[in-house]
Amino acid sequence: QVQLVESGGGSVQAGGSLRLSCAASGYTYSSLYMAWFRQAPGKEREGVACIYTGGGTTAYADSLKGRFTISRDAAKNTMYLQMNSLKPEDTAMYYCAADFKPMRCNLYAPNFKYWGQGTQVTVFS
Repeated sequence: QVQLVESGGGSVQAGGSLRLSCAASGYTYSSLYMAWFRQAPGKEREGVACIYTGGGTTAYADSLKGRFTISRDAAKNTMYLQMNSLKPEDTAMYYCAADFKPMRCNLYAPNFKYWGQGTQVTVFS
C-alpha cells in the first residue's frame, strides 16, 4: 500500500515562497506518476502539477506556470513543489497524489489512486 506524507505547508506573506514535500513509501516499483492538487474552502479540487518520477516529465496548470515548479528526488522517493510569488488566492489545502498505471502526466484527480492527508498553505496579504 502506497503511503504519501506531505510536509512544508504553513503561513506566508504574499510574495513569499514555500516548498512542499511529499514522501512516498510502501511500494517497490521504481517509477510512478505523482501530482499536487489543491482545494480551497468552498471550491473544487484543482490540479497543480504532475511529474513522472521515472523520467521527470512534468505537466502544470496553465495558470500556475512560472510561479510553481515540481521536482523529484528519485533516490528519496520524494516529490517537491516550489511555490514562489505566492498570492492570497493560493491559499488551500495541498494534496499529494500518486499512481502507477501507464499514462501521460495529467491533472485529472480520478487518475490517481493514492492520496496524502494534505498540508495547509495560507498566504496572507
